[in-house]
Amino acid sequence: MTVDKPVSTLDQQVSTVDEHCRRRPAERLRRYVAWYTGYRQRGVPPGLHRGLPSPFLTLIFTLDEPLMMLAHPDPRQPPGEFGALLGGLHTAPALIAHGGAQSGIQVALRPLGARALLGLPAGELAEIDVPADAVLGAACAELRYRAVAAAGWPERFAILDEILLRPAAGTRVGPLVAPEVGWAWERLLDSGGTVRAADLAAGTGWSGRHLASRFRAEIGLTPKAAARVIRFTRARSLLVRQAVAGQHPAAGLNGSAARLDGSVGRYGLADLAAACGYFDQAHLARDFRALAGCPPSQWITEEFRNIQAGAWLSEEG
Repeated sequence: MTVDKPVSTLDQQVSTVDEHCRRRPAERLRRYVAWYTGYRQRGVPPGLHRGLPSPFLTLIFTLDEPLMMLAHPDPRQPPGEFGALLGGLHTAPALIAHGGAQSGIQVALRPLGARALLGLPAGELAEIDVPADAVLGAACAELRYRAVAAAGWPERFAILDEILLRPAAGTRVGPLVAPEVGWAWERLLDSGGTVRAADLAAGTGWSGRHLASRFRAEIGLTPKAAARVIRFTRARSLLVRQAVAGQHPAAGLNGSAARLDGSVGRYGLADLAAACGYFDQAHLARDFRALAGCPPSQWITEEFRNIQAGAWLSEEG
């Protein structure tokens, strides 16, 4: 649900608000940013949300309440609150809490665009979360001030376009991404994470060790770890599509009622594993537990409210 009028304090007190709106950025930003997601919830049950590994860096600007991080991908980072958060690629889930109200804008940043927008390679943010103003400076406060006063999500996204276009226009010019690294990353995305690291190395003309070192420094993960995250993201996207189509957290991929553990139904986890390049269903289940911190059936059940609201859409953009 998307509205073009800000929710008043009175409205927040007497009604439930559950808004989610996703939009692609301005054309000139699309090589750096996949999409924006605006969200506002009021009067919903308090809950926990898993921030899962994906092929995008995470940039979140809150509008009202701070972001409550109970656990980061790196367990050495203590819990804390963030007005704006920037996180790199990671291979473990984060845990986010809300007390029944939350609002903000999440930006999916492409790793190859980090130098242009952030002035540093995505590798410097691998597995960690940092206050976004430590990297973006006063732009965070400006965005929040203007976004809170904006009439609705289209206006907020336009403000974000304007602010992010400043560094993209050249104020953060730095070293270019090595073509070999860019080629390997795009091959991984195009293949859905199924291309082998050895084949990527052969394609670049580098040794496997050299590619892994350069790739990790730029992207934040090795090619093998990145492939794992990309496969996982594709599998998760298919689970989301089935939930939207079936309107039940245990709907099968064909829209029929089926258990996500694959024990019932014509199209279960075994078929999903084959479609996403896993060796078998057990391989998919192990990876999902490692990257999400829970099995697929538990995750889809926990997130079904967000799926119904449109918060989880395809992450293949």
